[in-house]
Amino acid sequence: MLHRFVFTIFVLLACAGGLYAIDGRGTIKKVDADMGTIVVSFANTPDRTMKVAGDARFVGLDDKDLADGLKAKELIEGAAVTVRMDPDGKELVVKVLMLGHRDKGAKPRITDQPKTGFKPLDEMTAQDKYKGEDGGLYGSGKNEPSGTHAEAARKETAKIVPLDADGKPARDGKIVLISLSMSNATAEFSTFKPMADKDPQKSPLLTIVDCAVSGQAMAEWSRPDARPWSMAEDRLRAAGVTPKQVQIAWIKLANVRPTGELTYHGKRLQNDTVAVLHNAKQRYPNLRIVYLGSRIYGGWAVNDLNPEPYAYEGAFACRWLIQDQIKGNPDLNYDSSRGAVQSPLLLWGPYFWADGLTPRKSDGLVWEKEDLGNDGTHPSGSGCRKVAGMLLKFFENDSNARTWFVKK
Repeated sequence: MLHRFVFTIFVLLACAGGLYAIDGRGTIKKVDADMGTIVVSFANTPDRTMKVAGDARFVGLDDKDLADGLKAKELIEGAAVTVRMDPDGKELVVKVLMLGHRDKGAKPRITDQPKTGFKPLDEMTAQDKYKGEDGGLYGSGKNEPSGTHAEAARKETAKIVPLDADGKPARDGKIVLISLSMSNATAEFSTFKPMADKDPQKSPLLTIVDCAVSGQAMAEWSRPDARPWSMAEDRLRAAGVTPKQVQIAWIKLANVRPTGELTYHGKRLQNDTVAVLHNAKQRYPNLRIVYLGSRIYGGWAVNDLNPEPYAYEGAFACRWLIQDQIKGNPDLNYDSSRGAVQSPLLLWGPYFWADGLTPRKSDGLVWEKEDLGNDGTHPSGSGCRKVAGMLLKFFENDSNARTWFVKK
């Protein structure tokens, strides 16, 4: 059974040389695997550079050993860690390093609160800053794609036409829109689907399939052979469509029990989503556009599943993905003229976050406690209807999306 560490650094035992074995919780500042050292920032103390023992144990968030030790990709700047340091001659060395803050019974930073004081990303300007990030869904205070990315959105949208079961254009074919993500997403999208199917504006060529799976966040979808992919295929089959007819997806970004600073949990979420996008493009070769979405308000949460500020900060992972694609990152290339296609085009879908009971300026959106279930994390019926309504409004009115969503 893994030892549970306490919140503050404290003395465990003395040794003959006057050094003490200590445990502590902190945040990684730097890792130098070649030198065998790690710099950790502890609360109320200066950053500490520590030598790592050759036989040190490294433990992941799943309580499994990290096979690559100090070279593990999870050990990045901003990662929350708990360390055990033991005396070795005249110095302390790290003997155990565990990802996450391992104090038993610790409460999330923001729980059961009507507001956080954060400003919605789409209300932040280019001058506003949150942990070094400026405002706007697309950055620089902009909430719509612009320049070459806006042109790419128009071009990719124009390629969306009805396809037959083999993925070939057909007048009597289908356009398929799917969802991919976790429990919140399947609850929201399964509310959106019947709402959209009843919408008189919806195109009869469009088939909507909820492929999101409860308990399966981005990390769980990141493996090509992961269970949710086969479940998604079963749902497509039940809807009478094929993977080759899928051309649009909505993906809601989140991971289970995130820890650490934005630079850690946000980058991990970003990297997991890149893997999901690669898998999706392989499984759905005609997937052209993915609309990204982040969490609803998490301040009513009563557990560590995904409270604030993680629900709020997930939006930055969405933005980083889009910005990297705009910069030409080959891992997110959607244009065959630029090399191997790895990803669909990425765009923002509707942005769902509002600061609890503080009305959002653009539409007055609030998230009341009644909009969440008993855990304060999963949406209730009213919460699902809010998200579904925003999805429907977006697809009906977005200048690109409406070309395939709305009937001719």
